[in-house]
Amino acid sequence: MGSIDTVLFELRTFEPSRTFAAEAHIGNRLEYDTIWRQAQADPVTFWEESARNITWFSRWKRPLIWKEPYAQWFEGGTTNAAYNCLDRHLKEGLGNKTAIIWEGEDGSSQNLSYQALFEKVCQLSNVLEVKFGLKPGDTAAIYMPLVPEAIIAMLACARIGVVHSVIFGGFSGPAIRDRVQDAECKVILTADVGYRRGQEIELLKTIDSVMPEMPTVQNVLVLKRKTDTVLKEKHSDWNLLVDQEAKTHFPKPFDSEHPLFLLYTSGTTGKPKGIIHSTGGYLVGVSTTAKWIFDLKTTDVFWCTADIGWITGHSYVVYGLLSHGATIVLYEGAPFHPHPGRFWEIVDKHKVSILYTAPTAIRAFMRAGDEHPRKYQLSTLRLLGSVGEPINPEAWMWYHTEIGRGRCPIVDTWWQTETGCILISPIPGVTTTRPGSATKPFPGILADVVNEEGKSCSPNEGGYLVIKHPWPSMLRGIYKNPERYKEAYWTKFPGMYFTGDSAHRDDRGYFWIKGRVDDVINVSGHRLGTMEVESALVSHPAVAEAAVVGRPDPIKGQALVAFVTPRGDETKVSVKELVRELKEHVSREIGAIARPDEIKLTRTLPKTRSGKIMRRLLKDLAEGKEPTGDTTTLENQALIELIED
Repeated sequence: MGSIDTVLFELRTFEPSRTFAAEAHIGNRLEYDTIWRQAQADPVTFWEESARNITWFSRWKRPLIWKEPYAQWFEGGTTNAAYNCLDRHLKEGLGNKTAIIWEGEDGSSQNLSYQALFEKVCQLSNVLEVKFGLKPGDTAAIYMPLVPEAIIAMLACARIGVVHSVIFGGFSGPAIRDRVQDAECKVILTADVGYRRGQEIELLKTIDSVMPEMPTVQNVLVLKRKTDTVLKEKHSDWNLLVDQEAKTHFPKPFDSEHPLFLLYTSGTTGKPKGIIHSTGGYLVGVSTTAKWIFDLKTTDVFWCTADIGWITGHSYVVYGLLSHGATIVLYEGAPFHPHPGRFWEIVDKHKVSILYTAPTAIRAFMRAGDEHPRKYQLSTLRLLGSVGEPINPEAWMWYHTEIGRGRCPIVDTWWQTETGCILISPIPGVTTTRPGSATKPFPGILADVVNEEGKSCSPNEGGYLVIKHPWPSMLRGIYKNPERYKEAYWTKFPGMYFTGDSAHRDDRGYFWIKGRVDDVINVSGHRLGTMEVESALVSHPAVAEAAVVGRPDPIKGQALVAFVTPRGDETKVSVKELVRELKEHVSREIGAIARPDEIKLTRTLPKTRSGKIMRRLLKDLAEGKEPTGDTTTLENQALIELIED
């Protein structure tokens, strides 16, 4: 019971091309290996040197104060996240450079320069500070569609020291209420509507439905996108107030440890946790990783497809990219609306050079058919990224072949809301990649795989993924709940941050993330990670997606139940025949121990709005129960639709 069985092995490898390496920030493998070894031996010095890449108003006295489980990075240093994302670029003459390319679902688009973005942030900062009386340390909720004003709201809060809590624009009233009340937000910044799949999403009505249950809220600033929207008590017109304000604002210096934002976890397993992130350490982490992992150039057009309501949007749409003066793409809309080639149309239209998206999306594109991306050139792409969950090898290969056309390196990144920035990833100019592996930790990240006793696992022995040394962008706690913080992350393995994920390292030292420890199933004494079984299923040409859960079994302990979405609208063979074929396929790929006891074919899988499969609900279904618990984050309330013979 001390380790987790490793049953899936992938031997294909891909070297960085000479052309890419020659032009990369880090393209010399020997040089990088030296940097990496030195950073692992002395992570504090590595991060202290990295901190010089952002602008500080006053220098720190000590780089790290560590009193488990609390870290203080760059003690005494002061900075401002909005200044680093805006003001300093204007001083460098980048005012006319495009900061944001916004694309609407209907094909409309808008470009915003760094000068224009700066002015709009200054105006909103004045509204929040003067009109609404917000002070450093106050909290504000941002509940908006994916429009430039959402980023403007984040940067305005950062500029004046107000802690922002971004709430994904698809959440329901109760989910908003819980987050706003926990954070005691004084202001909500929102829009009357958003647009997705050709429909209006009524954000303001959702807020109004729970307004009586949010007594801390004093003002609601509304971006009116419809002329006939009627504003009520506590509502203020965004454009009316902002347009009256000066286009200048002096940014305040804040201590490195001043909270920058709260971000609540999705709440799929209970009450959402308000993760606290600092200003200085967080900015150092996301800025450094953005440059090295994405080989970020001044000419790049970067499209991270995540919403800013998730940590990926915070780190690699807003702060990590804008701190480099990059050009980013925002898309308000669904991937397949109004046609299945919408993503690839946007890549060609805006000459996207770096695409960062989730395995869930990649598998959905696979299911839709190769003919859709093949209609587009995709010639401006030079690097691809994967984020959000482990990517199975077949999805990796499809991404490489169909989207990257065999020329684009893929950075398969592992990190969490809690980590703030990417912790394990290839460096595209030097790392030999393997489909499905996040490869090695970023310099200065001391990751390990340990068994139940906290001892390092042998190569190819599965165990628990931990981090053994503080890093700058790590969470600073759970808002108003220090005991939950200690219990969740620091009690299982003393002196180590427990990620909650299972993993193994291969003979090269590459990390293979298996998924959440909760997704480990005990079958006849063998502990199997569900990701490996799911990868085997998806490697079958008839399968688009798969989710594997366990149900109690009187003989085996647990039985494997797989929910499988076939490619295309219907299966080409009978349901019984496909089920039989898939069971045999898993036996061939992994072994008889991983053969699913039951396979259910379904047209949909229950997912959160961030694209993660809600296995908790599938476990209930596998056991013949009615799904229970919090479903406010569920994208499709219909759950699943089984395909029967």
